[in-house]
Amino acid sequence: MQPLERRKQMNSILNKTKLGSNAGGRPPVAVEIMPEGVLAASQPSPGGEPHYAFMALPSGTVIPGIDQPNLHMPETVGNAIRAALGQLSLRSRFVSVILPDTSVRVFMLDFDSFPPKPAEAIAVLRIRLRKMVPFDVEHAGVSYQILSEQKGECKVLAAIVPGPILAEYEAAVRVAGFEPGAVLPSSLTALEVAGSMEAVLSANLTQKALTTTIANGQDLLLYRTIDLPDDPDLRKAEIQRGIAVTSAYFEDKLNVKPRQLYYTGTLTPQEFASWIDDPELTVVELAPRPETGTATALGNVSIAGVAGALAGVS
Repeated sequence: MQPLERRKQMNSILNKTKLGSNAGGRPPVAVEIMPEGVLAASQPSPGGEPHYAFMALPSGTVIPGIDQPNLHMPETVGNAIRAALGQLSLRSRFVSVILPDTSVRVFMLDFDSFPPKPAEAIAVLRIRLRKMVPFDVEHAGVSYQILSEQKGECKVLAAIVPGPILAEYEAAVRVAGFEPGAVLPSSLTALEVAGSMEAVLSANLTQKALTTTIANGQDLLLYRTIDLPDDPDLRKAEIQRGIAVTSAYFEDKLNVKPRQLYYTGTLTPQEFASWIDDPELTVVELAPRPETGTATALGNVSIAGVAGALAGVS
């Protein structure tokens, strides 16, 4: 994948083996910033098992979105990043920074032809995305990946994050004494954990949103984020509807019903399975919690995002 770019470059956001990114240059350190807190992970030695650390944040510190500031106590976030990373063995000051799905917009776009040079491709994407997002495209972070290309047809995966939102997260990392080496959206990064060339249905549940994806080998067939209501009953119904729609799309595109749902989120896999109430769909945790290695109490947060970021480390 070509780098995310604002007025400078940022690193790739997809899996090398599954979706073709240039992920080998990623830092061996990752932090995911979420409303619950900051989750950090490092790979102390090449090929070794990752270590994890978590620092909780006060409620309201991080409120993800694209239309308002996300970090309401930036210094608190910076301190949490410093404290989490301080518990790990690090071999780089550069870190992969994982953003909430609701702070990033992701699109799959079709073109008759697509420029081979990254700078020209980014310019074309900015023109196309200007009509699709309600924020300033010229100063936004933009990334893309060519998913498939043949004569007269090119399918491109594009991600865009508002410039001020991107700057907030980058600044928090710098306050902690580190440097952003890659900026990645949570659900796409978590897909790297699956490591399968077969079709994968996945769901990422946060406090405010549900993101569902369908990846099939080198292709991404679906990426969908829906906002969830606060009312528990309405929230449950919306999650059930979201999974049902995604499962139907899976069957329509691949001519087979999905049997497994790879899950990451704020509920346990067992709780999520009871919520969606589909006896034909087995819920599997995308990234099981580590039993060994440096780890503090992780609470109800998933390690899939940071584990996926480290999966791209050579």
